[in-house]
Amino acid sequence: MKMINQIFEWVDSRLPISKPWKEHMAEYYAPKNFNIWYFFGSLALLVLVIQLATGLFLTMSYKPDASLAFGSVEHIMRDVEWGWLIRYMHSVGASAFFVVVYLHMFRGLLYGSSRQPRELLWIIGMMIYLALVAEAFMGYLLPWGQMSYWGAEVTTSLFGALPYIGTGLAEWIRGDYGISDATLNRFFAFHVFLVPFLLAALVVVHIIALHQTGSNNPDGIEIKENKDAYGIPLDGIPFHPYYSVKDIWGFGVFLFIFAWIVFYAPELGGWFLEGDNFEPANPLATPEDIRPLWYLTPYYSILRSVPDKVMGVVAMAVAMLLWIFVPWLDRSPVKSIRYRGTLYKSAITLFAISFICLGYLGTKPATPVTAMIARIFSVIYFAFFLLMPIYTKLDKTKPVPKRVS
Repeated sequence: MKMINQIFEWVDSRLPISKPWKEHMAEYYAPKNFNIWYFFGSLALLVLVIQLATGLFLTMSYKPDASLAFGSVEHIMRDVEWGWLIRYMHSVGASAFFVVVYLHMFRGLLYGSSRQPRELLWIIGMMIYLALVAEAFMGYLLPWGQMSYWGAEVTTSLFGALPYIGTGLAEWIRGDYGISDATLNRFFAFHVFLVPFLLAALVVVHIIALHQTGSNNPDGIEIKENKDAYGIPLDGIPFHPYYSVKDIWGFGVFLFIFAWIVFYAPELGGWFLEGDNFEPANPLATPEDIRPLWYLTPYYSILRSVPDKVMGVVAMAVAMLLWIFVPWLDRSPVKSIRYRGTLYKSAITLFAISFICLGYLGTKPATPVTAMIARIFSVIYFAFFLLMPIYTKLDKTKPVPKRVS
């Protein structure tokens, strides 16, 4: 034991291993009143690891070639040892990633995690979300099934709707005049190399920024404002072992649900893997209904609800980018929903309902009735953000305690 300590001290004096451990784990003080909403950040990190690991193994047998891609996926599913498990873990993991990220973002709205001094932390988090959307979009093409092909065709054609630069931009993204082998190769390179490295880097920066400002909590109180004689927050506890053990428990519950879906319902009735994607891509046969997977259907529904194609693309882009401006749109004197009034609680409830309903409508064929309903929910979606400076300022709030409850 003494020799191990000496070796560690020798290494630590030349490569500071203990310093990051102390700063980000053992001596990082987090609020003592975290609840279930605070599991989703660590769960997102867990799913990222799952996606990186399974993606690495999939690349060993996948062939990014328009004539071989679909067959290589079938080869992985049928011939590669445990290939079916790795593929299903990766496909289910993609949906699981968006589930935990959306809940993580919603928690930020509930407890004001975007507010001062965490504005930059929120912006970095939204950059992670946008990178995740790009990663999912490019990865969706790789199975080279019918829905993959036509989903990419429809999505890239949206860029062509932009005036002046649209046609050239769409061709540049595809690498060709239409979805082809060149598109598959560049999407594979971005999906496997560029975007994962960008995601990993953003996650590291996100954690560093989090530990610089400190974690928010359900009361929205800054625990750094109340410290003892040693400079330790009175309402804080070390992240390790308290929350590291708690997160392990959360990992166990999550992995139990994750494993159940992987082994018993990997397609989840077409929500995680559509039936059309089990047919090879055919440029001459258009599917009856082309749509993205569920995690992008709220924005797809907003796009379809606008009659003009260009304005629909603009509305979809604005709907995604509005999240970035929440720290400045929210004018409430309090952060947490615990101390907010009826206006904000009603607004966030309507927003959650509209987001879920838009997601559901985006999976259904477009009809005059669904288009009208989608327009109503789109108005509610945009009103939540655009009217936020008004209703958060008018909202009646409760007194915030000086210490966490």
